[in-house]
Amino acid sequence: MIGTVHFEYSLAGLLIGLLVGMTGMGGGSLMTPMLVLIFGFKPTVAIGTDIVHGAIFKSFGAVRHRQLGTVNLSVTLWMLLGSAPMSLAGVGVATYLEHTYGDSWESAAKKVLGVTLLICGAAFLVKALLHARASQAVFRLTTTDRVRAVGIGLVGGFIVGLTSVGSGTFFGLTMMLFFPLSMAQIVGTDIVHAAALLWVAGFGHIIAGNVAFAAMGWLLLGSIPGVLIGSHFTVRAGDRVLRVALATTLFLSGVKLIDFPGADEVVITGASIALVAGGVVAVRAIRRRADARPLVDAVEEVAGS
Repeated sequence: MIGTVHFEYSLAGLLIGLLVGMTGMGGGSLMTPMLVLIFGFKPTVAIGTDIVHGAIFKSFGAVRHRQLGTVNLSVTLWMLLGSAPMSLAGVGVATYLEHTYGDSWESAAKKVLGVTLLICGAAFLVKALLHARASQAVFRLTTTDRVRAVGIGLVGGFIVGLTSVGSGTFFGLTMMLFFPLSMAQIVGTDIVHAAALLWVAGFGHIIAGNVAFAAMGWLLLGSIPGVLIGSHFTVRAGDRVLRVALATTLFLSGVKLIDFPGADEVVITGASIALVAGGVVAVRAIRRRADARPLVDAVEEVAGS
């Protein structure tokens, strides 16, 4: 299955690229479980492929956000000081466990990934309900800020190396909590840091032989244009709704990967509720636009007269 390539990989890449370009998050959190649950990848190969894929396509997004001026390089570099070495430690632990325990580790890896997704789902939900701290026009890091940034990198880097999840979710949430950056700066800084971090972790996975390069090429065919397009729509009006939807998706993916008794029923019920809620939100949005249109026409008519 891993050696087979299809255009559905590119479609999956496009969706992930759009999401990451707009919010800075959701790449590994969604791509890794998608590769495991939908395309049948072994967890370790899904993690390695996703990390190298993320390194490449997020680099395009990083360049675009630098052009848009939404990147705080000081925060990026201090987080990277902790995250880069710890991501390699995470890769090393994952590789050791795979070689030592074989199939039993693959089964355990699904559980670890599932629990991580549940935690990330909770983080997304918290993030959806929070507002970014008031941003400062000129933000200079204090010694305390630098210590926080390195500490965030140490914890997040290990998680990314081990599971591929968290390069956006974990770092985006912690930046929101600890640094006075605007939402646009959080997204841009997050993507630049994630791109650099994933290159380091990806190098470790390439050496370990955990990357399906052919499948990755098809993913990039969709994700590169996706992240470039998505960066133009960073943190627009529907951001909170999008984060709640992502939180739901992560929870359900985590439940499916853990696969406890009754997990399928939970996934089906949760997905059904999410679809109904999404339909209600869409209908309300359409009605608001329809109600607002006559007022806009009237204003334009007065302005033109």
